[in-house]
Amino acid sequence: MTALGRRDLVRGAAASYGRILGANDRIGLGVVGCGGRGRHIMKVFQATGQVEVRALCDVYGARIDEARAGAPAARDFYDHRKLVELGEVDAVLVATPDHWHAAITIDALNAGKDVYVEKPLTRGIWEGPAIVRAARVNQRVCQVGMQQRSGMHYWKAKAEYLDTGRLGKVTVIQTIWHTAVERGGRRAEYPRQKPSNLDWARYLGPVKWRDWDPPQYFHYRRYLDFGGGKLTDFFAHWGDVVHMFMGQDDPTAAVAAGGIYYHRDGRTAPDTIYMLLEYRGGFTVTFESATGARLAPYGIHFCGTEGRLFIDRQRYEFYPAEKDAPPEVFRTGENLDEAHVSNFLECCRTRRRPNGDVWYGHRAAMAAHLGNIAYMEKRRIRFDPDREEILPA
Repeated sequence: MTALGRRDLVRGAAASYGRILGANDRIGLGVVGCGGRGRHIMKVFQATGQVEVRALCDVYGARIDEARAGAPAARDFYDHRKLVELGEVDAVLVATPDHWHAAITIDALNAGKDVYVEKPLTRGIWEGPAIVRAARVNQRVCQVGMQQRSGMHYWKAKAEYLDTGRLGKVTVIQTIWHTAVERGGRRAEYPRQKPSNLDWARYLGPVKWRDWDPPQYFHYRRYLDFGGGKLTDFFAHWGDVVHMFMGQDDPTAAVAAGGIYYHRDGRTAPDTIYMLLEYRGGFTVTFESATGARLAPYGIHFCGTEGRLFIDRQRYEFYPAEKDAPPEVFRTGENLDEAHVSNFLECCRTRRRPNGDVWYGHRAAMAAHLGNIAYMEKRRIRFDPDREEILPA
């Protein structure tokens, strides 16, 4: 090990001063990102009865006020670095726009906090290894919000059809997540002047400076500067299920096509995208997402030589290859967010790695990023999944 590596380990071990949680201890939670998703997951944490929200952080004061309605005793901050310094905070929920996930997660891990971070874990492939390292060196629990990994019907389907070989050889996996037309978000609906309690410079953070532009705050997912569009919003979920079922997370090539075919509102992320990934194990994974009504339902089709398995968040259906064989259907009423949060809190106490461990989050985001790179560069991307390097064309 190099001298630098030894210093990093010592520094990381020193930073991991998180207290040992007893079975009855309430976990002090800090929430960074108090928008709709952040407030929703905060309530899921609170509903467990195991958590006390002790700190809130957002660049927009109005969002903090909305969150404080559910956590009136919490302290509030505009800068996450102040929040992660608090000794009374044991775990941090990161629910900011994608471009802040890496910095906030690493800072929290280095401060000795366990972290629940919404997906996608990263804005770019290059951010993933540093987050994984911070979690491992500091010996912290880091759960990525890919809640399918805590869904029992996913594990049941995997055990029944993948692990037993009933599907046969899987060569094609189709993932689908279409979206309806977005009706809101016209520029006339936004405040022309920046709200006085919104820190625009801090919101931009690592992103290139631009003057106040309301859509880029209120609808950041429409802009590739702040995230990865439909590939990181949707495929990161489905791609992680593929990795879980196939036991492989090693794409070797990517192609993609699409564009902004419907929405004319200044967005840079495509509203229609089709991607194909090749995996080292000898199968391809496709993703398609278009904008429109009454499109095919979202979900995943595992196409094998002995049958086809469809799965989404509510059910799975197995169609045997035999002619006229009836499908095998299983439905669930499980709340995946609740299951995922419960798994995280259990791991905060047991110190086991969680279902949606940071490594899985990194590799799922990596697969989505490859599709975006192929889309933007308009070429087939060759990739070394071991070194995590894009290869020469």
